[in-house]
Amino acid sequence: MEYSIVSEFEGTLLKDQDPFSYFMLVAFEASGFIRFTLLLLTWPVIRFLDVLGVGDVGLKLMVFVATVGLRVSKTELVSRVVLPKFYMDDVDMEAWRVFSRYDKRVVVTKMPRIMVERFVKEHLRADVVVGSELVVNRFGFATGFVDGDIGSISSKVAKLFVNDEPSLGLGRATSSFQFFSICKEQMHPPFISDKNHHDHQLLRPLPVIFHDGRLAMRPTPSTALLILLWMPFGILLSIIRIIISEMLPLRIMLYLAPLTGCKIVVKGKPPSPISSSNSGVLFVCTHRTLMDPVVLSIVLMRKIPAVTYSLSRLSEILSPIPTVRLTRIKEVDAQKFKQELSKGDLVVCPEGTTCREPFLLRFSGLFAELTDRIVPVAMNYKVGFFHANTASGWKALDPIFFCMNPRPFYEVTFLDQLPAEATCSSGKSPYDVANYVQRILAATLGFECTKFTRKDKYIALAGNDKTVSCTSLGT
Repeated sequence: MEYSIVSEFEGTLLKDQDPFSYFMLVAFEASGFIRFTLLLLTWPVIRFLDVLGVGDVGLKLMVFVATVGLRVSKTELVSRVVLPKFYMDDVDMEAWRVFSRYDKRVVVTKMPRIMVERFVKEHLRADVVVGSELVVNRFGFATGFVDGDIGSISSKVAKLFVNDEPSLGLGRATSSFQFFSICKEQMHPPFISDKNHHDHQLLRPLPVIFHDGRLAMRPTPSTALLILLWMPFGILLSIIRIIISEMLPLRIMLYLAPLTGCKIVVKGKPPSPISSSNSGVLFVCTHRTLMDPVVLSIVLMRKIPAVTYSLSRLSEILSPIPTVRLTRIKEVDAQKFKQELSKGDLVVCPEGTTCREPFLLRFSGLFAELTDRIVPVAMNYKVGFFHANTASGWKALDPIFFCMNPRPFYEVTFLDQLPAEATCSSGKSPYDVANYVQRILAATLGFECTKFTRKDKYIALAGNDKTVSCTSLGT
C-alpha cells in the first residue's frame, strides 16, 4: 500500500510563510538594484493588502514587480542556482522528517511553480509540485501575470488523488489552501517527528553544495533596506581598500587590515622563508574566495605567486601578488609549476574553483607530482552582505564585492609540512597524496570531502564546464 502526503511549502516545509524575500532574490539576481529597490518600495502596499485580507492580490503584485519583462530563462536560472541555498537554510527539519516518511510526496506552493520545483524535487525528494504558472509571451519574456490562484491550485491537488485520498495533509491551520478536506489526516505546526521511525525516512535533505548569486543574506524587508542604505558606503569602502592594497607593502597589511574593518585570524605556525634551498614551498590551500592567495601573502608578509585557472583580467590587474595563469594542459602546467617553484614559494588551490559551503571539492593530484615540500593551509571566511565569487555572473566584480562587505573575516590555519612518507617520494601516487591533503584540511575545518570537480560546479551553475581547448590558448 502506498502512503501519500500533501504538504504546504511556505510556513510548513519552510519556517517562513512570507515568500517576499525570495521574490527579492529574483529581482536582484535576475535584474539588478533598480528592480530590487522597486519591489522593496511595494512592500508596505503588499503588507496593507494582507491586513485587509486580500493577500492573494499582494502576492500577484509581488510576482508582477519581480518578473515582468524578465526572460523566463533568467527566472529559471535564479530558481536553480540561487534560491535553493536560501530555501535550505529555512527548512523546518521536523516538518521534513514527517514529509520524508511517505512514499508519494506532493508539495503545494503559492509561488510560481518554476521558483520552487527544482529545489523540492532535488533536495526534499518531492514527486510532484503544484503551484501557479508564470504567463510568458511568445518571445520568452514574463508578462508579470500568473495562471492560477489559490482555488485552482487546490483543485489541481484534488485531481492528483481522484482514486485515493492522501494519507496526510501537512500545513498551517490558517492556510488558504483547501486540500486538507481530501486528506485522511491533518497535521499542523509545530511538528514532532518520531526520530526512532526509520522506515521510508531519509536522514537529511540532499545538501546544497553549489549555489550562485551575490547576496549572502536573505533579503527580508529590513535586511534589503539595510543593504540599499549600505551600498554607497560599501562602494566607497571598496575603493579605499583596493587602493590601500595596491599602494602599501604587504608586510604592514596584517596590522593595517583591522583599521579598514577586515579581520584576519592566524592559527598554526607559518613556515619561515628558506633561501638555501633550490625549491620553494608549495602552499596547498582550500579555495573559498579569490582572496585566498592574497590573504595568505598578507599573513606571510611577502608576495607569494598564485597559480590561477579562470581569474578575470581585471582581477589580475588589481591583484597585489603575482599570478600565474594555468592552461589545464597537464604538461604545460607542470612546467609552469616547476619554473615558479625554482624561483621560490608558490600557492595553489587544487580544487580549481571556489566552494562556498562546508564541503571540499576533489583535489587535483598535479601538485603532488612536482614537489615534496607541501604545506597544507586551511582557509575559511565569512562575509556580511555580498559573496565574493560567481559562476554565472561577471567575475571582474569579485574583488569589488568582497571589499564592499562591512567586516569581512578570514581564518588561516597552517598545518605542518607533509612528512616524506606522506609524499610521492615514498612511492605514493599523486592521487593518494591529494586525497590525504584533502582529508586533513577537511578535518581541520570541519568540512566534508566530496568527489565533485570544477567541471561539476560549472555544469550545475553556468550550464558549461569552463574548459579551455588547445586551439584557444593563443587568443
